[in-house]
Amino acid sequence: MNDDISSNIIGRIASHAQPDAGEITLETELSALGIHSLELTEIIFDIEDEFGIEVEMNTADAWSNLRNVGDVVEAVRGLIEAKKTA
Repeated sequence: MNDDISSNIIGRIASHAQPDAGEITLETELSALGIHSLELTEIIFDIEDEFGIEVEMNTADAWSNLRNVGDVVEAVRGLIEAKKTA
């Protein structure tokens, strides 16, 4: 599903990806884009600011739990939904 949330996140990830990364989809592995822990941390900070959410995990946990773009989108979607019901 490609909606505003996933499009926004794909754009943020693309800005940190290697220039020759090609098309980025929800199935694209973060490691295939050359995104490592520092870039992932920056992406998470950007996403937190954009959506007014807080990702409560350290970088090691983030890296082990977020393997592809879809994982990031679903994690953010879950945090947004939790914020709405809080």
